[in-house]
Amino acid sequence: MTEISRILIANRGEIALRIHRAAHEMGIETVAVHSTADADAMHVRLADHAVCIGPPPAAESYLNIASIIAAAEIAHCDAIHPGYGFLSENARFAEIVETHGIAWIGPKPEHIRTMGDKVAAKKTAGELGLPLVPGSDGAVSDTDEAARIAEEIGYPVIIKAASGGGGRGMKVCESPDKLASLMKQAGSEAKAAFGDDTVYIEKYLGNPRHIEFQVFGDGRGKAIHLGERDCSLQRRHQKVLEEAPSPVLSAEDRERMGETCAKAMRDMVYRGAGTIEFLWENGEFYFIEMNTRLQVEHPVTEMITGIDLVREQIRIAAGKDLSLTQEEIQFTGHAIECRINAEDPFTFAPSPGKVTHYHAAGGMHVRVDSGLYAGYSIPPYYDSMIAKLIVFGRSRDKCIMRLRRALDEMVIEGVKTSLPLHQELIEQDDVLSGDYSIKWLEEWLKER
Repeated sequence: MTEISRILIANRGEIALRIHRAAHEMGIETVAVHSTADADAMHVRLADHAVCIGPPPAAESYLNIASIIAAAEIAHCDAIHPGYGFLSENARFAEIVETHGIAWIGPKPEHIRTMGDKVAAKKTAGELGLPLVPGSDGAVSDTDEAARIAEEIGYPVIIKAASGGGGRGMKVCESPDKLASLMKQAGSEAKAAFGDDTVYIEKYLGNPRHIEFQVFGDGRGKAIHLGERDCSLQRRHQKVLEEAPSPVLSAEDRERMGETCAKAMRDMVYRGAGTIEFLWENGEFYFIEMNTRLQVEHPVTEMITGIDLVREQIRIAAGKDLSLTQEEIQFTGHAIECRINAEDPFTFAPSPGKVTHYHAAGGMHVRVDSGLYAGYSIPPYYDSMIAKLIVFGRSRDKCIMRLRRALDEMVIEGVKTSLPLHQELIEQDDVLSGDYSIKWLEEWLKER
């Protein structure tokens, strides 16, 4: 058992604030690290202690491992929580943290490393009994081998980078004559983005949904699932709106796939929070990847289960047991999250700048995760997400009604935001009925 009394939060923005709040509710002190651009950020203002770790560029601050470790030692921290993004899935960082005798609030470094490599992750997932998309067993570099695999599984196929994500290094190939050139393009993109030109091939699913399962393990062989989230409303492989539960899954589907995921985590002896992502089409699941960290969309799971996922992460990092058994977890009602970005709602051009007016939506079962305040200047150096609006309802229809009201109530002025996009989305018949796929949003935007 590890005593955790002070946590360094190796992140910024709304997730840093989210971790701070959970820690304070547990009686744990927090240390915020920040770049010079974030000196006035809300998580810095509210933390018990703050340490500046460098200039605005992330490479010189939030990705600077030496500076973060030095800050943790100077501030006498017992643990480090990486949030999501930045160093959250950096196995080397996790190893360095633990080598310095600091608790890592995250999975074991070897699991981060395995699941961070798409080829190794797919192989491991298959061994753990998770259903896979038909495709190559590993990396493919020879075009003749690629052609043979593509012919075997059938066109169209998708060529993917083994490292990284976010849609970079992905190419859809419709016919054999384009395979060689698209493999070369995917490899070049992957090399430029991730420093690794390794690619692999999978069957391209025509019109799937993106459904993911939240899992938790204690690192000693016990694991549970907390149901699924539907993240199918995406643009350029980036999630825009998420909901739980999925409008298309039955209770039997949820129980079957949830238990499959939980068993995989038990067999893996997984520690902490994780998300197993699938494509779902015609009633079948296909493993895409596993994220070995907290997800941006974790609040919708918290809303329908009543479980604080960050608190659970901290407890497990301290060596405690899972606070609930699978049988004790109850799924109630429906939750939807809208990601609110500082960008033009329809051209998606970034819109950093000073927030002149800010009013968070409120009322029963409305949650806003954000570090915004009037007078705050959104820096241009980081991800454009500035807030998450999450609402809960006893049914999906009631949840949507509450979301409509909350979106109308929320005010962010001085910069452009994606609020108008969400207001339009929840008036669309397909969104209202839950009849959409990962392609729906981009097709709607083209026709709009």
